[in-house]
Amino acid sequence: MSIAFCFTPSSSNASLSKPNPHLPFLSSSSPPPPPTSLHLRLSLSPSSLSLHHNNNNPHRHLLTAFSAANDAVSFPGGDDNNNNNNNGNSGGGGGGGGDEGSSAEDKNREEALMVLAEAGRSLKNLPKDLAAAIEAGRVPGAVVSRFLELEKSPVMRWLMQFGAFKERLLADDLFLAKVFMECGVGMFTKTAAEYERRRENFFNELEIVFADVVMAILADFMLVFLPAPTVSLRPPLATSAGTIAKFFHNCPDNAFQVALAGTSYSFLQRLGAVVRNGTKLFAVGTASSLVGTAVTNALINARKAVNKDSAAEVENVPIISTSAAYGVYMAVSSNLRYQVLAGVIEQRILEPMLHQHKLWLSAVSFAVRTGNTFLGSLLWVDYARWIGVQQLQE
Repeated sequence: MSIAFCFTPSSSNASLSKPNPHLPFLSSSSPPPPPTSLHLRLSLSPSSLSLHHNNNNPHRHLLTAFSAANDAVSFPGGDDNNNNNNNGNSGGGGGGGGDEGSSAEDKNREEALMVLAEAGRSLKNLPKDLAAAIEAGRVPGAVVSRFLELEKSPVMRWLMQFGAFKERLLADDLFLAKVFMECGVGMFTKTAAEYERRRENFFNELEIVFADVVMAILADFMLVFLPAPTVSLRPPLATSAGTIAKFFHNCPDNAFQVALAGTSYSFLQRLGAVVRNGTKLFAVGTASSLVGTAVTNALINARKAVNKDSAAEVENVPIISTSAAYGVYMAVSSNLRYQVLAGVIEQRILEPMLHQHKLWLSAVSFAVRTGNTFLGSLLWVDYARWIGVQQLQE
């Protein structure tokens, strides 16, 4: 749309003889200013009108740009053509999703700064990664409140010096309790399984039992740690990073975790979380099984060298096949079960129901994790026998 103004002297003097009551400072004897006539020309072009509609916002905004005479004047929200005429300076009015994301980030930033102000804190005395996330509007005020609450405990304050622990504790203040639950249940069930397997030889082979239990506890710790929901405080990767590295960097740690305000994960990113954690758990499972079976075989061979009678009683465990099988089992079965447990059962079902009753939440979580560990033991035995790394006892 353009508006042109044209001022030209009028050829008619009929109006000169009439006094103008709106000009009191002009005497009748003084010559009046030369009258002018105004010609207004209005032109419309389809390209000068743009209509943006946001599916999430039913209100429509009509954005226009104007040009007067030879000077191009653009207003915020104009279309690209008019903005390009204004030395390339673009106005507002991006996509609706961008506006929503920006407003969510602004809201997060305001909430976080308000919580800090109420607590008498500032960004300067916060960890750098958390302060950067607050300035970027990536964390809401609830996360900052949880950080200030956890910081009161000396143990939590020490753990939050490590970025990975801090991200998990900010997402779940019961994360440390769940680690102890899982490791305690794993130690008990693994010891019970070793006793069931060895019976009267349990105390005679106590060193082998100890090695197996230690490796099981390490594996259980990683099974809780890796698939746990997190509040991502990681800075963006450098622009020189590869496409695959950027993709997995932006994936959540748990495929089913609840996204914070202003953050969203695509289906492909959630699927990438399963693949990434599966790769890590395969490495953890294979390494732990390699160490565990190697130590077990070394102790068995040492016992055979001392006691010739026990040579035929205990057989060496196949190291390579057992380790690879256990790595695959953790990457597939354990990975999926713990992703669902942490992201769906605990975060999406139990926590909304029992978030005001931490004791009940801990008790129910303990029961669910015990059942999951027992299920995992049964699935491992069936899987190991199916692929032939363990044989049925006659």
